[in-house]
Amino acid sequence: MTHKIENLVPTPQEYCEMRLKAGLSGKSLEAAQIGLKNSLYGVSIRNENNELIAMGRVVGDGACNFEIVDVAVDPAFQGAGLGRKVMESIDNYLESAVFEGSYVSMIADEPVFYEKLGYRLVAPKSQGMTKKFKVLK
Repeated sequence: MTHKIENLVPTPQEYCEMRLKAGLSGKSLEAAQIGLKNSLYGVSIRNENNELIAMGRVVGDGACNFEIVDVAVDPAFQGAGLGRKVMESIDNYLESAVFEGSYVSMIADEPVFYEKLGYRLVAPKSQGMTKKFKVLK
């Protein structure tokens, strides 16, 4: 099976659909249209029919802080090493972009997968946090 790796974010529609397919939280199409344009880096993997089957992004300020987000693989293609390919592409980007003291972070739903790629949990020194905001749009 041939896969094409592109150093591009997917279309907003593809992005929203892939997040749901892969079991991630849903995002509005409006948010995707704004957010994807502001990515520092994106990777999309497509099958022979040019359908999106895996993706990942890096967001942040491009110097001090980088965050790995939206790493997702279509369940029909999981177990074929596509998540690893996405992360290899992201790591290659980060190796060319980070500075001394840059902070690279992520919220890992599957920490064991990322640990195999050299990522480490930061707890108990630091803890991930979130806050819910009232939606105005």
